[in-house]
Amino acid sequence: MALSTFLRISVPFAAMGFVNQASRMVVATMGPAMAVEFELSASGLGALAAMFFAAYALFQLPVGLLIDLHGARRVQIRLALVAALGFALCAFASDPALLAAGRFVTGLGVAGALIGLMKANMQWFPRERLAAVTGAGVFLGAAGSLAASAPLQALLPLIGWRGGFLLLAALSCATSLWIAFSVPTEPPGPPRAKRRLGLEIAEFGRIFRHPVFTRNMPAMALLAGLVFTYQGLWLGPWLRDVGGLDGEARGLVLLCFSIGIMLGQLLAGQLASALQARGIDPMRVPFFGIALMALAQALLIVAPQGLWSLCLLWFGFAYAGSCGPVAYAVLAQRFPADLTARVTTALNFSMLSLVFVLQNVIGWILDLFPRQADGGWDPAGYAWAIGLTLALQALTVLWLMLGPRAREGEG
Repeated sequence: MALSTFLRISVPFAAMGFVNQASRMVVATMGPAMAVEFELSASGLGALAAMFFAAYALFQLPVGLLIDLHGARRVQIRLALVAALGFALCAFASDPALLAAGRFVTGLGVAGALIGLMKANMQWFPRERLAAVTGAGVFLGAAGSLAASAPLQALLPLIGWRGGFLLLAALSCATSLWIAFSVPTEPPGPPRAKRRLGLEIAEFGRIFRHPVFTRNMPAMALLAGLVFTYQGLWLGPWLRDVGGLDGEARGLVLLCFSIGIMLGQLLAGQLASALQARGIDPMRVPFFGIALMALAQALLIVAPQGLWSLCLLWFGFAYAGSCGPVAYAVLAQRFPADLTARVTTALNFSMLSLVFVLQNVIGWILDLFPRQADGGWDPAGYAWAIGLTLALQALTVLWLMLGPRAREGEG
């Protein structure tokens, strides 16, 4: 029964996660080709990628409210079609402005992918199964970043970057139909009590003021956000300009990065649940991720060479950042079940807002240095950018130590 429910409920929503992860990785894979065709500067390419995360962040709070009020099935069917429209706009873009508009629409369409999966699982599975099925669903969805790395890189000579966007548009339409025909209209259990919309919206204030959220959010947002900053744009250019890689070699590192995301999301969640079952604080998992991320950034500043060294280093970077979402489940437990979507999207909003800023700031830093003869950017610029994020991470650790703590019994 559990397996059939997982296949009928979780897997269709995980397909939307697949589209979401692919949409984040696709610019890192195809960004160099788009930059050449449209003659984009580093700041221009950063702004293009950041449009996706701007839309994703802006829609986080509304989509969390919509899913809490109207259910994951109804919302995700429509959002998958919005994502398809965004991919199609990118495929037929004739200038950078239309390309940016397409990325913005895509960001709106995939904004509820993670929380749709979590909400559906909470409605269809008992609490003791929730961690396992959600971890498995996130693991399947994370395969989207893998598909958008080396496999897509291998297809580019045949279909071009525009064909890559069309492929994603078709996949989004198929996902919408899958959810519509596979997921039942109504979840089990009593119907949700209705309250005035103003009261529902006001719950966000309670979430953002909660001391556990306030103290942990900066560190968790930066930990997860660093992965998306590079996955969504700057990993591909870094590998070209600093690592000296191109074509298949770059695709291999992107593949290792994607595997790091997948394994991090699968294993970190399982480890956190195991610790919690033994009475140990599950936040030790993302705290370990912070330490590993700091080490990875320090090594990136040194800029080691060699294909397999870079594969291992970027795998560790992605694995470390994928420990961050464990905090979502931990924080959500401090609030009533009918606020699950809003707690998660409050974290996502904070994290994605940071990604929007970081992707632009890295572009601005790179543009401070002379452009290289082959059109790339100076390796020194990347080192300064990573040094900045490493310093920011140190500040978030300090805030974890000194920030406000919840009083006994506060929830």
